[in-house]
Amino acid sequence: MKALLVMVVVCGAILQGCSSISDEGLALLAFKDAIYDDPNAVLSNWNALDEQPCNWSGINCSPSGTSVQALNLPRSSLKGFLAPELGLLASLQTLNLRANNILGAIPRELGRLKNLQNLDLAQNQLTGAIPNEIGNLSSIARIFLEGNNLAGSIPPELGGLEKLEELRLQRNRLQGTIPGDSQSMNMTPKLQGPYNVQGRKSGLCGSKQLKIANFSYNFLVGRIPICLKYLPRSIFEWNCLQDNGTNLHQRPQDQCGFNVVGWNHAPNHTWIGNQEQEASEGRHISKPLWLLPLEIIMGSIVALFLVLAAIMTIFKRRTNAAIIIPWKKLLSGHEQKALITDVGAVNGVPVMSRAELETACEDFSNVIGSSPDSMVYKGIISQGTEIAVTSMRFAREDWTTHLEIYFQRKVADLAKLNHRNIVKLLGYCAENEPFTRMLVFEYASNGTLYEHLHYGEPGQLSWSARMKIILGVAHGLQYMHHELIPPVAIMDLDSNAVYLTEDFSPKVGGYDLG
Repeated sequence: MKALLVMVVVCGAILQGCSSISDEGLALLAFKDAIYDDPNAVLSNWNALDEQPCNWSGINCSPSGTSVQALNLPRSSLKGFLAPELGLLASLQTLNLRANNILGAIPRELGRLKNLQNLDLAQNQLTGAIPNEIGNLSSIARIFLEGNNLAGSIPPELGGLEKLEELRLQRNRLQGTIPGDSQSMNMTPKLQGPYNVQGRKSGLCGSKQLKIANFSYNFLVGRIPICLKYLPRSIFEWNCLQDNGTNLHQRPQDQCGFNVVGWNHAPNHTWIGNQEQEASEGRHISKPLWLLPLEIIMGSIVALFLVLAAIMTIFKRRTNAAIIIPWKKLLSGHEQKALITDVGAVNGVPVMSRAELETACEDFSNVIGSSPDSMVYKGIISQGTEIAVTSMRFAREDWTTHLEIYFQRKVADLAKLNHRNIVKLLGYCAENEPFTRMLVFEYASNGTLYEHLHYGEPGQLSWSARMKIILGVAHGLQYMHHELIPPVAIMDLDSNAVYLTEDFSPKVGGYDLG
């Protein structure tokens, strides 16, 4: 009888504990339930028996401990979905889930977070459209959605966010125009439902505090709004915009002509890497991106190779004649085969399998950069080393013997570079089923110098950090220009070609080995 009484008391205490958790705690537990993979067990102390969630990992509460003000779980390897119940965190000021594996759509219920100031969902795998309800975030200052698979148009309701200072939408699948004119879209219809945007000013021209934005690597069309022309031109690159003679680097017309969802699923083509991920692009890199945004890590390393390949492809299709590369005459089939198998320069360069890289890059879903001829993925190999994988994207029938020889020469030349201030080649992948040609580089996780100079917080780069970067770049140039035989030239050395580690050690990229 006494034992039964003890059990009743214990069960009652448990039930009371469960029922006493706050509404915000219940909302967070709903978020936890929507996460189906937590390999680092960061949510292991989220206990339903706690009255308040303030001691849970990633949670910050108000000084009084009565309300949740921040959910901070960046780079936690969480895989799952965004629970709509997050919209119940009425006092939330920061929602940071950057660089996880969050899938699905952004819940429209997030539009209820009137106190939210920082929304960072960058570098995930989010899909669908950006909800119009984001236009209800009246306190928002920073929105980071880069490096996802978001589609649809940019909601003009964002123009009603009077406190918005930073908007990063790069490396998605966004279509339509960049909404600018708040006068021509002065009022939006009143819609049904508790989370929908009511009539208000629309268009980004209404965002008077907007200082930093990035729309690059999408599929946006039309003209750049006049009110946004104070922003750097680079933030509009790799779209389908009208450049009006400003030499704005945009996508090739054939990419803009396809449907956004499947433009790169052209018939009778097998893309190298077997991944059609162009529209997701990044991340990033990332940083911030990325960047982490890295726009294309080491893309200029293979620039000459890509230009040459494009010229060869066009010439071949137009003339059906033999392709001649100036530095090598066309050989017989037997001689060509001997050349491929006898190129000894790549001996000793680590060879990585496609399966290994596919696992490291999460099925090639972690895109941090792209060009018409290559994709760049971020990954982590078994030793815990972060890598950037550049995958060549050419139709199988366009890959010639001479391109193969040229690829091997590039691998051999890149493998010779060995300096702490130079981005290092870690290996390569060359397989025929499926046809794959990839270069594997070390990954500099702190973005580029350009990003820190132009997008970083004021004072982020101390004088000591700047001196460290300057000296590191100088040491790298000394090595490339005077210690290497033959020397290696930097085609376009600028802050975009200087990648930074977490301790601000610089690594120079952008060199040409042609």
